[in-house]
Amino acid sequence: MKSGTQDKVEGIFHEVKGKIKEVAGKVSDNPSLEAEGTGEKIAGKVQEKIGEVKKVWGK
Repeated sequence: MKSGTQDKVEGIFHEVKGKIKEVAGKVSDNPSLEAEGTGEKIAGKVQEKIGEVKKVWGK
């Protein structure tokens, strides 16, 4: 798998995983888990965008 595609897939994975943690933190009233999920979701979005840029530039 090319680097850009791999970054995009991993970014989507981290985004989904972060969303699950965020919801679990809200349901269990655990602000630490909710914040961790939010951070992972944002990191996943960034990684996904990096993958898109790499794909455009052909890397």
